[in-house]
Amino acid sequence: MSLKGKIESAMKEAMKSKDKQRLQALRSIKSLILLAETEKGHAEGELSDTVEMQLLSKAAKQRRDSAEIYQKEGRDDLASVELAELKVIESFLPEQLSDDEIAAHIKDILEETGASSMRDMGKVMGLAQKKFAGKADNKKVAALVKAALQ
Repeated sequence: MSLKGKIESAMKEAMKSKDKQRLQALRSIKSLILLAETEKGHAEGELSDTVEMQLLSKAAKQRRDSAEIYQKEGRDDLASVELAELKVIESFLPEQLSDDEIAAHIKDILEETGASSMRDMGKVMGLAQKKFAGKADNKKVAALVKAALQ
């Protein structure tokens, strides 16, 4: 079942259980998918799994950043809404890799590409982003790549 189908199914369940917060989060995810499907460049409105995971990762990052800002400003009521939506979004993302797993994969990428200095960071990050799509935060990956190249 596609991500869109899973979300529609989850929306029906949320409506039946009258879970308004979950329903709102699911609607926002579905909206992102529909917008992406109607953009130029997508054949017949179908999105690849990679593009879907990128959309979800971006949405999760936005919620995380918003919650952090709200907490700094003392708006815990708004932060709790963002964190609730984040929890729903994360339920559709693949399990996140640990730092050790990411570091092991980065080591493999470094051996594969022969990267040895910071000049090779772009090449390594390009491969890493494809490999970790939806499975790891790009900031964390970039920090680990930078540490490995230094």
